Amino acid sequence: MKKLSYIFLGISALFVSCKVIVQDEVGIKRTLGKLDDKILQPGPRGFNPFVSKIITIPISTVNLEMNLGLPSKEGLTVNSEISILYKLKPNELANILKNTGLQFEETMIKPVFRSAAADICANFYAKDMHSNKRSEIEKDIKARMMEVLESRGFIIEQVLLKSIMLPPGLSKSIEEKLQAEQEAQRMEFVKDKERLEAERKLIQAEGDKNSRIIAAEALKRTLEIEALGRANAIKTEAEAQMTANELMNKSLTPMVLKSRQIEAFQNLSKSNNSKIIITDGKTPLIGLDH
Repeated sequence: MKKLSYIFLGISALFVSCKVIVQDEVGIKRTLGKLDDKILQPGPRGFNPFVSKIITIPISTVNLEMNLGLPSKEGLTVNSEISILYKLKPNELANILKNTGLQFEETMIKPVFRSAAADICANFYAKDMHSNKRSEIEKDIKARMMEVLESRGFIIEQVLLKSIMLPPGLSKSIEEKLQAEQEAQRMEFVKDKERLEAERKLIQAEGDKNSRIIAAEALKRTLEIEALGRANAIKTEAEAQMTANELMNKSLTPMVLKSRQIEAFQNLSKSNNSKIIITDGKTPLIGLDH
C-alpha cells in the first residue's frame, strides 16, 4: 500500500511544479499558449510544467538606460546618456504580453523614446540641452511618450538627460560665453559696490556738513547768549550806578554840603605846608588853626 502511495506521489510530482513569485513582481500563467487574465501575487504558485508556464513581470520602477545622439535645432548631434524611469500597470499586464510581448522595452519603449526625443530636441538649440532648459526638454519628452504608451499599460515616471556631450567647438564657445557672462556679472558687482561706496561717501559728507552747520549755529547762539549776558550785566550795573547817584544826589542837602566843606577846610588846616584857600566869600572858615 505504501509503495502505491509513493508511486502516486511520484507520478503527481511529474505533473505539478512550483514557481515562487518574489516581491515587486507579479505572475501570469500561460496554459497551452493562452494567457490567463488572473494576476498571480507574490508567493509560491503551483502549475503543470508540461502544459503551463508562469511568467513573472516586475511591477516596481525600472531604470532603462540608453546612449543616444539627439538632434538639435541648428542640425548638430548631441550625444547624451539617458535614463527612462517607467513601470507597468498591474491590471494591464495581460494586454501588454498579448499585444507587445515580453520584449516590450525593445519593441515599444525605446522606439517611442527615440521618436519623441527627436521631435522635441529638434525644437531646441544644442546649448539649451546644457542649460536650465534641460528640465523643460525632459518634461516635453515624457509628455510625448505618455501620449503613446499610457493607453498601452505603461507609466513613464521620468526622463533624465544625465550626461550631455556637446560638439567640441560648441562646448568651447559656450564656455567662453559663460566666462564672459561671469566677467560681466563681476564687473556689475564691482560697479554696484563702487556706486554704493560713492553714495556712502556722499551721505557721510552731507552728514559732516550738517554737523558743521549745527556746530556753527550752536557757537553763534552761545556767543549771542554771552553778549546778551554781558549787555544785561552792563545795563544792570549802569542802572545800579544811576540809582546810587540819584540816591546820593538826594542825600546831598545844602547843610550836608556845608558840613563837608568845613571838614575839608579843617583837614587842609592841619597840613604843615603853606596853603592858599580861595572861597566864594560865603563859606565860613570856622575852627581853622593858624
